[in-house]
Amino acid sequence: MKRSNDPVFWSLFGAGGLLAALIGPALVFITGIAVPFALMNPDTMSYAHMLAFFQHWAGKLFAFAVIALFMWHAAHRIAIVLHDLGVHAVALVKFGCYGLALLGTVIAGYTLLKLGS
Repeated sequence: MKRSNDPVFWSLFGAGGLLAALIGPALVFITGIAVPFALMNPDTMSYAHMLAFFQHWAGKLFAFAVIALFMWHAAHRIAIVLHDLGVHAVALVKFGCYGLALLGTVIAGYTLLKLGS
């Protein structure tokens, strides 16, 4: 049997999709509706509060999970859409999509680690 790395990408795609479905609408509501229209205290999203949140280990973990898994979900979805549109350079498409997701994940992790230092 030929080995495949597809299960790794499918699991990242699935985790990102689950997180996007559960957390995405809440993030859009809070940052796009509740705070701008003063349904929540605008000070909640102040720079000082957000910096304190992202300097804590739990905030870093939450931000990393959201950023990384959203990127892997988007990368896989884009790769599949390109294949459906007739772009059959599978290796190049996968390298481009998943490479950008990996790069974004590394940059997000590095930035979050440096944030509290």
